[in-house]
Amino acid sequence: MLFFGFSFVLIAVQANYAPYFFDNGARSTNGNMALLSLSEDTPVGTHVYTLNGTDPEGDPVTYGLTYEAGSRRYFSVDRNLGNVTLIEELDREKEDEIEVIVSISDGLSTVSEKVRILVTDANDESPEFINTPYIVQVPENTPSGSSIFKIEAVDRDTGSGGSITYFLQNIHANKFTIDRHSGVLRIKTGVTLDYEKSRTHFVVVVAKDGGGKLRGDNKVFSATTTVTVNVEDVQDTPPMFIGTPYYGYVYEDTLAGSEVLTVVALDGDRGKPNSIHYCLVNGSEGSFEISNTTGAISVIKSPNQLKKEVYELKVQASEVSPEGDVSAYAFAMVTIRVVDLNNHPPTFYGENGPQNRFELTMYEHPPEGEILRGLKITVNDSDQGANAKFNLRLVGPGGIFRVVPQTVLNEAQVTIIVENSAAIDYEKFKVLTFKLLAIEVNTPERFSSTADVVIRLLDTNDNVPKFSSDYYIARIPENSPGGSNVVAITVSLFICYQKKIINKPQNLSVLLLFRFLIHPSTGIIYTQPWAVLDAEVNSKYNFYVKAEDTDGKYSLAEVFITVLDVNDHSPEFNENIQEKTMIIGSPVKIEAIDQDAEEPNNIVDYSIMQADPANVFDIDQSTGEIKLKSYIRSLDIIHNITKNKDCIWSVVVQAKDRGSPSFSTTAVLKIDITEEVRPMAAFLMQTKDNPMKALGVLAGVMGIMVLITIMISTAMFWRNKRSNKIMPVRRIIKKRQPQPSRTVRMEWLKFKRPSNAAEKFVVEDDAQSLQNENSNNNVQVAPVPPAAPMPPPPPALASSGDAPGWRVPTVSGSLTPKFINKQLKKRGHSSAHNALVSELKMRFEKRNCWLHPAAV
Repeated sequence: MLFFGFSFVLIAVQANYAPYFFDNGARSTNGNMALLSLSEDTPVGTHVYTLNGTDPEGDPVTYGLTYEAGSRRYFSVDRNLGNVTLIEELDREKEDEIEVIVSISDGLSTVSEKVRILVTDANDESPEFINTPYIVQVPENTPSGSSIFKIEAVDRDTGSGGSITYFLQNIHANKFTIDRHSGVLRIKTGVTLDYEKSRTHFVVVVAKDGGGKLRGDNKVFSATTTVTVNVEDVQDTPPMFIGTPYYGYVYEDTLAGSEVLTVVALDGDRGKPNSIHYCLVNGSEGSFEISNTTGAISVIKSPNQLKKEVYELKVQASEVSPEGDVSAYAFAMVTIRVVDLNNHPPTFYGENGPQNRFELTMYEHPPEGEILRGLKITVNDSDQGANAKFNLRLVGPGGIFRVVPQTVLNEAQVTIIVENSAAIDYEKFKVLTFKLLAIEVNTPERFSSTADVVIRLLDTNDNVPKFSSDYYIARIPENSPGGSNVVAITVSLFICYQKKIINKPQNLSVLLLFRFLIHPSTGIIYTQPWAVLDAEVNSKYNFYVKAEDTDGKYSLAEVFITVLDVNDHSPEFNENIQEKTMIIGSPVKIEAIDQDAEEPNNIVDYSIMQADPANVFDIDQSTGEIKLKSYIRSLDIIHNITKNKDCIWSVVVQAKDRGSPSFSTTAVLKIDITEEVRPMAAFLMQTKDNPMKALGVLAGVMGIMVLITIMISTAMFWRNKRSNKIMPVRRIIKKRQPQPSRTVRMEWLKFKRPSNAAEKFVVEDDAQSLQNENSNNNVQVAPVPPAAPMPPPPPALASSGDAPGWRVPTVSGSLTPKFINKQLKKRGHSSAHNALVSELKMRFEKRNCWLHPAAV
């Protein structure tokens, strides 16, 4: 038994074989990662490989990745599936081979293997220039085509991505070329360097790789650098004179040995210049000498010993090398003029010798071209030749005077001529001041002198009085007392003021025009002491003021005066406000008139102050319409409110204007409330306050009836007379259309005028009914009677509008014609034009009121 148990244990141990990886070959994606290569541009997070193996016993296996100490972890593995993922970015240039220990375990045994993963190149590096910056020193005499420098760049990529070619930017504007493979920089063939023209050249070099794949795309990288080429100077340029041409002057007081001028020459080779040596070649004739080192030319004789006026000297400048050799030279001409000393400035003289101030008094506005004869001025320069030539000009207000002559040699008489007469104005300038300036023309000293010319002007009467404005606008309250100032009129000459009315209307009172006076010296317009202004009578005044001097010269200005309205009138109710009749459902209207001229003084608001009983009536604040409360729709409701069966109630109404301060008026209005009645009753109710209107209507109806009767009788008479037989009346009117009398009366009550009043009374004749009763053949046809004359139109009881028949119009207390008359009376005299228009308008409205009395 014991032996058997021991054998069982041995068998169990031998059955536990270690797990192992599957073999993998080239380009295999699973196994033990042997022979695996990855491009360095593989994105992080990519599944790059699958570890794959098995256990001989079929037990499940797990996978692992480990790294040597200090190594970066580039991969991670799924323990169960074996999926290997890139977790760190690859860089072949830093690490081209990665060592990883891969392991497989069945839980009891673990097998580990070290594998090497190759990192392949991707074109992810740009070329880099080495040993920068590039600064090259090149002599200017270097032959063209010579190599001057070698540029080197490296690219850490391999293959085509690591190959480099070179080229220059702006190749056509460059004086250099570069070998595209070696990077050797050369001077372009046929081109030479010149230190004197350009000392430095900047050459931009581009290095470009051969391109390669990067993350699936073909990429080409490049880099640039600048090569600074400094040109070194070489002795190849002769000296140059600066400041040419050279001119010098020897004056009459110059001392022998004095320096006249200095010539300067520089070596054309500025990088390493040689020293310059000066000498006179010819032209000095023993009168001048030059310093060998400084180039200063001096006169060695006194000016009175110089026989020529102009000397032409030839100067040589030579380069001397440090060894003492003369390498190059140049020549320059120097002109020296012997001149008289300019030691006298121009000077002004008067009658008594030198003078620097001249004064003259004259009247304003002299004729143009006139010479100022009161000024006696002479100018002189004692020098000779060019030193005595100078210009004259006036400095001051331009364009008024001009001076003659303008250019003087030695001496001249100065004449000042008037050029602009209008500018010589006493009202603008009392005194005109000028500077008379004499300045030399061609001398280096430019000596000058000045003299003051003062012209005092005398006034002449040459201006028209002028107002400060063409019109003046003033406002004055209507309650201003007499003698109140209105506006001040200003004028340039305070001589005399006179008020003048233009286009005086014939119907305007003289007192109305001359309510205003003007002070003759101050120009203040004020009201007459007795004047009373009333904006309701006349709110606008317009007249002219006149300013006139002693010579009769004058000007006009227009004055506009507005009389400002003051709230000085209380609202007034019309005369028919004591008693009104109100039909339930229709308002009654009251009206009050405020005689003020302007808003808000003449705007009236209405209100109910007291009513007996209360809470029965409402009033419209703006229109004055009074109506019952909305819940009152019949007399029964009113009888429930009050025991007064007559339904006549008293209402205290107030009319208040909107002025400041505000005025108000109250009145007691008795309102008789009734229900709507028949048209005839409504008409009688409507004419309750005007009984003459009802009598006129009845009289008109009766007159028309009498006229119709006369017309019918006349027609029958003439008919019977012609036929020698009296025909029965019934035959005459047999064919007449029935016209009930009720209808006729209704037409009159509707106030509608028939199109032809005689149409209703046309006499019609039936030829068959008028047979000859004597049975003879002479059938006499009654002639048609003449048309009846048009009856006069009935008095208009309502407006000509299309008012519906049998309606009782709203009772209103408006007195429109009366209001119009008052307004026209008070506003009819605003101006000449407004007065005439207002009078015609008033007459026209009066005529309308007479033609349409119903409007009252």
